Amino acid sequence: MIDRRTLVAAGLAAIPGAACAQGAARWEPRADIPWPVQEVYGTEWNGRAVIAGGMAPRAGGLGGGINPQDRTGLYDPAADAWTEGPRLPFPRHHPVLATAAGRPYAFGGFQVTDAGGWVAIKDALVLDGDAWRAVAPMPAFQCETVAFAIGDRIHLVSGRAPRGEANRNWQDQGDIALHQVYDAQADVWSTARPSPLARNSATGAVIDGKLYLAGGRRVGEGNSGQLDRYDPATDRWETLAPMPVGAGGLAGAAAGGRFYVFGGETSNSVIPHCWSYDPARDAWREELAMRTPRHGLAGVAIGDRIYAIGGGVRASGGQVSAVVEALVPA
Repeated sequence: MIDRRTLVAAGLAAIPGAACAQGAARWEPRADIPWPVQEVYGTEWNGRAVIAGGMAPRAGGLGGGINPQDRTGLYDPAADAWTEGPRLPFPRHHPVLATAAGRPYAFGGFQVTDAGGWVAIKDALVLDGDAWRAVAPMPAFQCETVAFAIGDRIHLVSGRAPRGEANRNWQDQGDIALHQVYDAQADVWSTARPSPLARNSATGAVIDGKLYLAGGRRVGEGNSGQLDRYDPATDRWETLAPMPVGAGGLAGAAAGGRFYVFGGETSNSVIPHCWSYDPARDAWREELAMRTPRHGLAGVAIGDRIYAIGGGVRASGGQVSAVVEALVPA
């Protein structure tokens, strides 16, 4: 049985009260996903949210009774309704999604073997009409990463990858600061300056053409609250004010010029908090806590709303959720 709780932070012994909030943002319920899912990522595409892959309940599955899946979900906020899209070529969890050149892309993740191993994959896919089709694969393994889209380019920053030759189990993976860049028009890859901190399961957003990378965790060390900003024009990183509470397995998105982060997990609990970051002041503000605390969830900004999609309501595996809530910024 795979149990990430032994490797996630044992800190944060006391989570501050979830009801305390300084901001004026609020959460509203939305239509559930037709199936529960965690370890899932999302992206905005033509005014809809797209999710793909992840882990769903199944008898006899991995720890907590969950297994990877190949399903794609499309959410229309105007209708508050979900439809199912094309299936992935094979089931996987943690494929990261981003939209560039007018189409959604999915990168990497893990394929699970019959014996329960977590095998990192380099697959890169584009949603093309009625199917996910292969594009140039990632040059290097990069799982549990963060994807940022700027124009026709997608930046993958931080994550996990095999430490050496072994690529059979989750324990074979280590933290990375790798920064790979995919050009969706040319279908080619390049590399950029690595992030200041190697970590996995972070989150991020793009504001005014710059990348903001927040939180995450380090194997054997626990959750991080570090916030870093990358300027593609100069290929430079800078470290900013850290999150008030470190979190791994969290989600985030930008709205109204602020960077919102929410959810995540510690070694034995799920984090309810939502925080927003003001780039002009280099300062964080506590917002209203999530209605349903979750980790391994997707965060997608559409218009003036941010959607928190799916996730696990218990630390590590199990109690997978289909809940969708919309954050309405102040």
